[in-house]
Amino acid sequence: MNPAASDDLVRRIHWLVRIRWIAAIAVAVVTLIASRILHISVAALPLYGISALLAGYNSLFLLYLRRAARRDSPATDRQIAGAANAQISIDLLVLGALIHFSGGVDNPFVLYFVFHMIIASILLSRRAAFLQALLATCVFAAVASLEYYGVLHHYCVDGVITSGRHADPLFVMGIVLVLATTLYTSVYLASSIAAELRERDDRLDEANRLLIEQDCIKSEYVFRVTHDIKGHLSAISSCLEPVLEGVTGPLRPGQLDLLRRAGRRTEVLARFVKALLELTRMRLSDEIAAERFSVGDAAKAAVSYVEARAHAKSIAVDLCVADAPTDIVGARVYIEETVANLVANAVKYSPDGSRVRVTVEGTEDAVLVEVSDSGIGIPASELPAVFDEFYRASNARAVERDGTGLGLSMAKQVVERHRGRIEIKSEEGRGTTITLLLPRKPSAEGLRVPPPGGLRSPQASGDAVPHA
Repeated sequence: MNPAASDDLVRRIHWLVRIRWIAAIAVAVVTLIASRILHISVAALPLYGISALLAGYNSLFLLYLRRAARRDSPATDRQIAGAANAQISIDLLVLGALIHFSGGVDNPFVLYFVFHMIIASILLSRRAAFLQALLATCVFAAVASLEYYGVLHHYCVDGVITSGRHADPLFVMGIVLVLATTLYTSVYLASSIAAELRERDDRLDEANRLLIEQDCIKSEYVFRVTHDIKGHLSAISSCLEPVLEGVTGPLRPGQLDLLRRAGRRTEVLARFVKALLELTRMRLSDEIAAERFSVGDAAKAAVSYVEARAHAKSIAVDLCVADAPTDIVGARVYIEETVANLVANAVKYSPDGSRVRVTVEGTEDAVLVEVSDSGIGIPASELPAVFDEFYRASNARAVERDGTGLGLSMAKQVVERHRGRIEIKSEEGRGTTITLLLPRKPSAEGLRVPPPGGLRSPQASGDAVPHA
C-alpha cells in the first residue's frame, strides 16, 4: 500500500501552480504592451492563445490537487509526482510554442528552459529530471530545425530581436548544442543538491522519530513511577489522618506538630504528583470522541470551584459570559479544570480585596476565554519560560514556596490538543491576563485530548496548579 503524499511535495506542487499563474498573466500583459503600446510587430493572437492555454491547464491541475486532497483515499507521492511530471512536460511544450511565436532561436527567453530544469530537479527524481532535459532539448531542436527548413514560419520581432540567424546552420547547431549541455549540467547540479537536501531531511526525520520514541518511553516511565508514588502517598495520608484526628489516642503537642507538618508536606507532594501524572497522561493519550458543550457553562462551574478561596481573601471574581454561542467540541472536564486552575492562581497571587475578571466571548469560528487579575504579575524577562514544565516565576516563589510549576504547561497541552491557542500578557506588579482561544469547529485532523477520568475538579481536590 503506497503511503499518502507528503505535505512537502504537495506544497511544492502548489508553488509550481502559483508560478504558472504568474507566467500566464505575464505572457498576456507583455504581448498587450508590445503590440498596443510599443507597437512592436508580434504574433499577438497566438501569444494570447498560449496565455489562455497556460491558465486553462493550470486550472485543471489545481482542480486535480484539490480533489486529491478531499477524497477518502489521499493521493500518493507517486501519483502527485506523476502529476508534476505531466505539468512540467506540458510546460516545456508550451514554452517551445512561445519561443516559436516570439522570435524562435533568436529569442533570449530560451533560457527559461533552464529554469524549468531547476524546477524539475527539485520536484522530481533525478531520472525524471534528466528525461525532462531530454524533452526540452528535443522541443527546442524541433523548433529550430523546423524553422530552419521552412516547415514552420519564422516570426520576427523587428526592432527588438536580431533576425535571420534561424537560417544559419552553424548558429542553429551551436545554440541547440549549448542549450542541451546547459540543461543537462543544470539538472546534474540541481538534482545533486536536491538529493543531498532530501537525504539530510530524511536523516533529520529519522532523528526526530527516534527522539519522539525516546520521549514516549520517558513519559511512560514517568507515568508508571508517578502512579506508584501517588499510591504510596495516598497510603501515607490514610495513615496520618486517623492519627491526627486522635483515633489512635492522644498526642503530645510536639508529636502533633510534627505529624501536622508531615501531613502538609504529604498534601503538597500529592498535588505535585497528581499534576505530573495528568501532564504525562495527556502526552501519552491519543484522540478521543469529544462532545459538544458550552464553554460559558464550564467557566461558571470553574468559578464556583474557587469562590470559597476568593471569599477568604475578600476577592471578587467577576464572570462575564457573552450572549453569543460559546459551544465547542472537546473534553469539558479538561477545559473546566484549566479555567478553574487559572482563576485559582489569579486569586492566589492577587492582593486581598482586589478583583479577578473572567470573560467568555463567542464568535463564528472560536470561543475566547480571558482571565485577568491585578496581582504580582510576571517579570518581563521570565515570560518566555512560563509555559515550560516545572518553571515558576521568581516573585511567585517568594509569595508561595510550595508550587508545582506545571499549571501553565498543562493548560497549554489542553488548549493545543483542542487545536486552540493560549497567550499570556503580564506586567510585574500590575497583574496578568491569560487568554484561551478555542476553535468552535473540530479540525479535519480531529482532537488530541486526553480521555476523561484522571482529573478531578479543584473543588474535589482542593488543588489549583500555580501558573507562576
